[in-house]
Amino acid sequence: MTVIIGMDPHKRSATIEVIDAAAKILAIGRYDTDAAGFAEMLTAVERFPDRVWAIEGCNGIGRHLAHRLVHDGEVVIDVPAKLSAQVRVFATGNGRKTDPVDAHSVALAALRAPNLRRVQADSELEALRMLVDRREELGRARAVAVNRIHRLLLELVPGGAKRWLSARQARAMAEEVVAGDPATRMRLRVVLELISDMEVVDARIKVANKELRESVTATGSTLMELPGIGPAGAARLLAEVGDIRRFATRDRFASWNGTAPLDASSGDQKRHRLSRTGNRKINRVLHIMAVVQQCGYGGGRVYVKKRKAEGKTQKEALRALKRRLSNTVYNRMVADQRRREKASPGGQSGASADSCATGSTPHTGPSDKPQPGPTIYQFSECQTPS
Repeated sequence: MTVIIGMDPHKRSATIEVIDAAAKILAIGRYDTDAAGFAEMLTAVERFPDRVWAIEGCNGIGRHLAHRLVHDGEVVIDVPAKLSAQVRVFATGNGRKTDPVDAHSVALAALRAPNLRRVQADSELEALRMLVDRREELGRARAVAVNRIHRLLLELVPGGAKRWLSARQARAMAEEVVAGDPATRMRLRVVLELISDMEVVDARIKVANKELRESVTATGSTLMELPGIGPAGAARLLAEVGDIRRFATRDRFASWNGTAPLDASSGDQKRHRLSRTGNRKINRVLHIMAVVQQCGYGGGRVYVKKRKAEGKTQKEALRALKRRLSNTVYNRMVADQRRREKASPGGQSGASADSCATGSTPHTGPSDKPQPGPTIYQFSECQTPS
């Protein structure tokens, strides 16, 4: 009999609850996440040989435990926090939120919800994820340094500096300042230190961009050929999506990344509203892609003008473009996957994909028909039996 082990993870502890297919509680416990506590937790569930671990936040706080379990050969599925929260709201207990309650909600969500993502141990994708995370951290650090430099230069130079400022330009402006009083000398000292920090960050960003480009190329992906997707965007797509085949259709991919509007129809009134759900990191990549294409790269400008002529506002037209570009990215990733399968023994032939918003992909009215079809409840190898 397969059992579900729901886990509420923390940095130094984890609470688990074991339930069977009838949602009967078989065991519960709290364990430390160090080596001794982790071994004790595995020993406690050895009497359930056919088990599936359901962990909340496998891309967040639960990542360290999920990966340790996967490396030990355990089956782990990722339970979204919003899904377990919905279970907790409708459970008895007046919405109490404790570690045992959270573990119970995670286990029930995994038992009842179909098609939850199975956590895979792919060291190459994990390394790519870490590299793109580091690249984003460097970008934020540079933005902070530039903002501080702008503030100090405004106090040192009348009118301050221009908006887009490089380290070389900032240093040239600072070197022209005549330090008279102690406050000016201190401002000049601080701004020169910030410029030095900015130069270090710029050098690291350059190295990170080169490594990302090489890593994405090594995977055989052609995402960087699409207008508006650079090395960081392509790496983020590969790291977050993983196997594109887990999305049966491009509509499901759009629903996952948040570019598909939500159906808000009532009675005879048919309308949709903006979705603020989904993977926001991928949504940001698609937003940058849409902004670049509407500026004239890749045909997005023509598409936006067409939608605005139909009565859409600028924001609505841009959202429709993002939805269409989601289809483009999905088709390209599917084509890349088929190309890799063709190159390997026993593979199948590949397929071509469009590279811009006005490509040859059949138009399906993505801004008006965003949602995938009804989900069929079924269990796969990473889910529990009925």
